[in-house]
Formats: sequence, structure tokens, C-alpha cells
Amino acid sequence: MNHDSHRTAHIVTPTRRVPSADSRYDWRVVDIPVEITRAEQRALLTEQAEYGRWELIRSQRFVGGARRVWLRRRVMNVRRTDDAA
Repeated sequence: MNHDSHRTAHIVTPTRRVPSADSRYDWRVVDIPVEITRAEQRALLTEQAEYGRWELIRSQRFVGGARRVWLRRRVMNVRRTDDAA
């Protein structure tokens, strides 16, 4: 399996519920089918952690071998510092 298939072989669901306004984290749920090898899963999650600053919170393995992982990252709230507000 080539590197491009990593991007299309899994399903990313940005959120499963509506986040609260005061939530300190962004959440991402990734569904990984059984066809993806463990090494490819590790590469996918490492890429998410390094470049997207996501951290693994929970992993669930289903009977057929598919996985669902929950990732989160801290929300960066930036306030305006100039007087134009």
C-alpha cells in the first residue's frame, strides 16, 4: 500500500457531538478499517501527532479487527492585541 492510500483508507469524523462553547479541546474520531496494517496505523497516527498536534486519547478495537481512535488537541484561543477592536 503506498503513502497516498493512507489518506483515503481511513474515515475521519471531525466530531461525534456538538462541542460546548467553553471546550478546551478539539476532538477528532478516526475509523480505521481492518485492511490497514498495524504499521500503517502507527504511521497514520504518528503523522497526526507530529503535524496536527493531535494526541491519542482512546482506542477501540471491534470484533472484525477494525479500530476507532479518539484524538484531541488543545484549542488555541488567540486574542487581538491592537486597539482596532
